[in-house]
Amino acid sequence: MKKLRVLDNEEGYLKLIFVTALIVFLFYLGFKFGMPYYRYSAFKSDVKEMARVSLGDARKTKSEVLQRAEELRIPIEESDLAIDVDQKKNTLRVRTSWSETVDVLGLYQKTLDFSVDEEE
Repeated sequence: MKKLRVLDNEEGYLKLIFVTALIVFLFYLGFKFGMPYYRYSAFKSDVKEMARVSLGDARKTKSEVLQRAEELRIPIEESDLAIDVDQKKNTLRVRTSWSETVDVLGLYQKTLDFSVDEEE
């Protein structure tokens, strides 16, 4: 049985470098595109919970939602956030949307649009 000589074999060494670089680049892409979706998912879950326990206080809920958005580094302003209270149904509706641009090594940019519309 022959020993695998990766460093002595020029073709094998280049292949190893290429495959390693490709795997590192795919992890980088996953991180760059995954973080905005993670923030969206976490924010949507938190907004749903805040709407559920809000007790109809729109001002307090708005400040909590903005504070959570700031913690997650989501680019929304107070004017982007709409909170509607329906006393008849005893529900609170939170609506907002934002866009984030993912930049991959300065060569490719993709704008991702997110919106949250939760009613509890």
